[in-house]
Amino acid sequence: MALLIHLLACAFGTGSWVAINGLWVELPLLVTVLPEQWDLPSYITIIIQMANVGPLFVTLMHRFRPGLLKEVAVIYVVVSVGVVACLLLAFLWNYTSPIAGRPHSTAFLVLTFFLALVDCTSSVTFLPFMMQLQPQYLTTFFIGEGLSGLIPALIALGQGSGISSCANITHVVNITTGNETRQSTIFQLETRYLPANFSTLVFFLLMTVMMLACLLAFFFLARQPQVWELSQQQLFPSSIVLSSFEQISNEGASSRLSGGCSCSKDARGHKDILPEKVSYPLAKLSFIYFLIAWVSALTNGVLPSVQSYSCLPYGNTAYHLAATLSSMANPLACIVAMVLPGRSLALLGALTMAGMGFGAYNMAIAVMSPCPLLQQSQWGDATIVLSWVLFTGTLSYVKVMAGVILRSRSRSALVWYGAVEQLGSLLGALLMFPLVNIYGFFKSADYCSLQCPT
Repeated sequence: MALLIHLLACAFGTGSWVAINGLWVELPLLVTVLPEQWDLPSYITIIIQMANVGPLFVTLMHRFRPGLLKEVAVIYVVVSVGVVACLLLAFLWNYTSPIAGRPHSTAFLVLTFFLALVDCTSSVTFLPFMMQLQPQYLTTFFIGEGLSGLIPALIALGQGSGISSCANITHVVNITTGNETRQSTIFQLETRYLPANFSTLVFFLLMTVMMLACLLAFFFLARQPQVWELSQQQLFPSSIVLSSFEQISNEGASSRLSGGCSCSKDARGHKDILPEKVSYPLAKLSFIYFLIAWVSALTNGVLPSVQSYSCLPYGNTAYHLAATLSSMANPLACIVAMVLPGRSLALLGALTMAGMGFGAYNMAIAVMSPCPLLQQSQWGDATIVLSWVLFTGTLSYVKVMAGVILRSRSRSALVWYGAVEQLGSLLGALLMFPLVNIYGFFKSADYCSLQCPT
């Protein structure tokens, strides 16, 4: 039974961010087709942050109307919306319409919002639900959350999305000088994109299957007798309690919400499988939440907005590898966190500084676009791909260990983990969107016809 719950928790975790992770790894193909082109990542980033209305609504409802929202029902609705949105995206992703005189990917952007609404809301619903399982299943859930990036990345690698080549194109033009018109032949290198091994339609259908698997896993997790038994017998004190159990007696509810513990004698027998509550000084707790907000701003807002500008100057192959391999770095970081957990705040701070160093390099390359360092060298390609992988891996480890630390504190600590994570992501996206799309701080160019000073 324990192995089955591990598998269900892992499958449940894969649905938390699989849709948005799928969009990120498919971007090397999408930017070559959709009218937003290199600006598309910044559009996706800001849309994801707009979807924070979902977790904000859930958090406020549980704060001011506790017990009104049933956690299980909310998760059912959220995952079902994700299934439908993925399915529609498979057929409508390339539909465009004019807005302010310019073509835009209206269907893609609207459906991206609904997918982001699903994934953002999962941050404040999935984790608190996992508190009802035994402690060892939380790491399995995080591994599943990491697999939500790994599996789409493997699919994208198999798809070969966006791999390009340069073709020498001949153009015949008419040149008029005075009353004389003559023809001239111009030779120009242009980018030609090789067809993918399977279409974007198939890719998004596979994402739909993964969302269905998440829905099915949750169906069985919500019906595990042990889960319901624990949720009714032992609660962590919390001012934001997500109601995932049948209504308890008024006396018991009052005791729990006031910070007490109205455990029955039988409940005390389960103390060996429940985590011991750990208290942290306010300064350390503030530092942990600051790390979460800062790391989330970098990994979910700032750097993703300019990934195309930091990678595409080296070619679509470099962008393709950076997008897919950096997604793989996330579950690897989760596995490392399970095998080599590090709760030292000094270690987490050092890893954050290291991740910031890799992020600074990625940002510097984006600023130098379309003529960055080592552009015509294989060392440049390898360096930018490695930098993105290490940036994602180190900061993913920091986020996972922060979640594990807060899990040992209380149920509400994990709720605020999700809220602070989304807040940091929002601030990062709001900072980058005008720089990319309004002020044109970052420059794009066709890779094959690009002429940079030597």
